[in-house]
Amino acid sequence: MRLSTKSRFAVTAMIDVALREDRGPVSLAAISERHHISLSYLEQLFSKLRQQGLVESTRGPGGGYSLARNAEKITMADIVSAVDLNADHEGATSGQADSWMSSDLWSSLNEKMLAHLKSITLRQLVSEQRAKGVTVEPVAPMIKRGVFAKPKAAPMRINAPNSVFALAASLVPTRG
Repeated sequence: MRLSTKSRFAVTAMIDVALREDRGPVSLAAISERHHISLSYLEQLFSKLRQQGLVESTRGPGGGYSLARNAEKITMADIVSAVDLNADHEGATSGQADSWMSSDLWSSLNEKMLAHLKSITLRQLVSEQRAKGVTVEPVAPMIKRGVFAKPKAAPMRINAPNSVFALAASLVPTRG
């Protein structure tokens, strides 16, 4: 089991989606802005998360990603293995270092780390974030944008002459 930056970003993004699960789909652009993760990198991660059935996407205005199943049923191991192809292999060892004397040690360590990651649910991670005081920004009221939503301007009253003749007449003093 290898925990990479890719895994960290995926877990962070999944916590973000889970924190906002009651508000509908979360856009990758919003996650990118909040956590300073490249949008194209998030697109790659969420493609893998979607393929593994952890998130589902909604297209169109107000679209984005939402959890495909309950946060109680998504473990940290699910997220890590979805985005990191080497998560199920012993990435910590290489050729020479993986000798017969240490392979049992690495195998045992890998099993314990995998068991620990399987014991942590996304719901627990969200609860920890809320306990730390992380709040979700309030939902902004939807602003209707379109032809009919434009406010009507009050008619203007102009006290100016409407022609050259009226202008000339207004400049000539009246005799009385």
